[in-house]
Amino acid sequence: MSPVLAGVLQLLALVVALGLAYRPLGDYMAAVYSSKKHLRVEKWIYKSIGANPDTEMRWPAYLRGVLAFSAVSVLFLYLLQRFQGSLPGSLGFASIDPDQAFNTAASFVANTNWQSYYGEQAMGHVVQTGGLAVQNFVSAAVGIAVAVALVRGFARSRTGELGNFWSDLVRGTIRILLPIAVVGAIALVACGAIQNFAGVHGVGQFMGGSQQWNGGAVASQEAIKELGTNGGGYFNANSAHPFENPNGLSNLLEIFLILVIPFALTRTFGRMVGSLKQGYAILATMGVIWLGFTALMMWTEFAHHGPAFDIAGGAMEGKETRFGVGGSSIFAVATTLTSTGAVNSFHSSFTGFGGGITMLGMQLGEIAPGGTGSGLYGMLIMAIIAVFIAGLMVGRTPEYLGKKIGTREIKLAACYILITPALVLCFTAAAMALPTPVNSMTNSGAHGFSEILYAYTSGANNNGSAFAGLNADTQWFNTTIGLAMLLGRFLPMVFVLALAGSLAEQKPVPATVGTLGTHKPLFTGLLVGTILIVTGLTFFPALALGPLAEGLAS
Repeated sequence: MSPVLAGVLQLLALVVALGLAYRPLGDYMAAVYSSKKHLRVEKWIYKSIGANPDTEMRWPAYLRGVLAFSAVSVLFLYLLQRFQGSLPGSLGFASIDPDQAFNTAASFVANTNWQSYYGEQAMGHVVQTGGLAVQNFVSAAVGIAVAVALVRGFARSRTGELGNFWSDLVRGTIRILLPIAVVGAIALVACGAIQNFAGVHGVGQFMGGSQQWNGGAVASQEAIKELGTNGGGYFNANSAHPFENPNGLSNLLEIFLILVIPFALTRTFGRMVGSLKQGYAILATMGVIWLGFTALMMWTEFAHHGPAFDIAGGAMEGKETRFGVGGSSIFAVATTLTSTGAVNSFHSSFTGFGGGITMLGMQLGEIAPGGTGSGLYGMLIMAIIAVFIAGLMVGRTPEYLGKKIGTREIKLAACYILITPALVLCFTAAAMALPTPVNSMTNSGAHGFSEILYAYTSGANNNGSAFAGLNADTQWFNTTIGLAMLLGRFLPMVFVLALAGSLAEQKPVPATVGTLGTHKPLFTGLLVGTILIVTGLTFFPALALGPLAEGLAS
């Protein structure tokens, strides 16, 4: 079987699996967030934290819950790392330095999982399982909760109430993420991923001596790392490590876990607003972009430039032979079009254009299908922008799902869109202008610039993947990328929740013959074009200095 055919078959199998899970999972999540009943374990949690899950919240109260919970999480994870040397199960590792502890705490709480350390050489079992793995669950649940709050803003009228944050957080964790992650972890163990708290021994094949790696609860962390679009690996090699991702089957399973919730949330959206067709329109937009990027990446990486490429079946530098070009290309697009950031190959070794595709996927806002929750609310913001543009074209007041898009709504949407580009470009410019940060670059020229641009793109978009050539474990990068992750995560949430509150307060506007059909293919095409033009062109000058220049020169 040719490598190209193998890659296409993997893609088809993935599409079929996602299609089979789409309806039941989407309907189940809608039922979870619409239910008035509480499970017994949920009642215990509410009682322990002193929360009343039946109290409705307006957007400022909902936002305070998000920020308060996240602030406590950052502090807890920071202290856990700072005291690691005194904790049992530390595997003899010392406590983490302050700047790196801040960076890691900000990273995992912001659902980014940027790692400027070697996991198997820095973090013990307590920090890995009691700190990082826990944040993989709750940070993903926070993202889904904010998305559900925005959906309620569209679905409700003449009220500013968006639900209860604590109830949404607990339900997302207990009823959705935890059971799927358990099944995923068992499947990964069956594929060969490790799950223990012991040292794992192996024989070095090249040196002839024995080697030892620290074991851990790898499969369970791997499952929620992908399912929650987190991305932080137990080992430095991430999903390229055979203990995390043993073979082609586990590779396909991990890609499925990355994509299944973000895609299924479009059906949850359609179910909650009372129109499945609206959910299908958002799904179609996500699917067109995802499939387009995947096809472009596979074409770029399979393109042959001589005998070595012909023999290898494509650009195999930095890729695992277990997965090949096809499996690596699909994984790379899935992880950068979502906020996952996991890698089964090294993006720095991709072709110039291939590396640019991974960057552009993040720079679009990671909305195809995006992170757990963040992808849906990011796409809905872009839908509001698209409706506004269409309204300008025909001279009508724009409407979306029966809500008028007025001055307040469009200002909030515009602020949401501008935050991430401002963070990425300003931090990149500062790093390139100052004398010290550029010393962390492994390469010079366009590729070296791409390393820094990729780092801040990954941080501000809460992705977490790296170009693998930048030494980011410095005070400058630990601090600035940490700030970019926190600001890139929580500032957009402010505008999303404010927009949700504004929409929920409106009276529904009846549809007329002049209302734009936002469930039709025409709107899907308009939305795709809006995404590519409004967000994609923002980064074009920076991309021209980095991956585009490198690709044209090769």
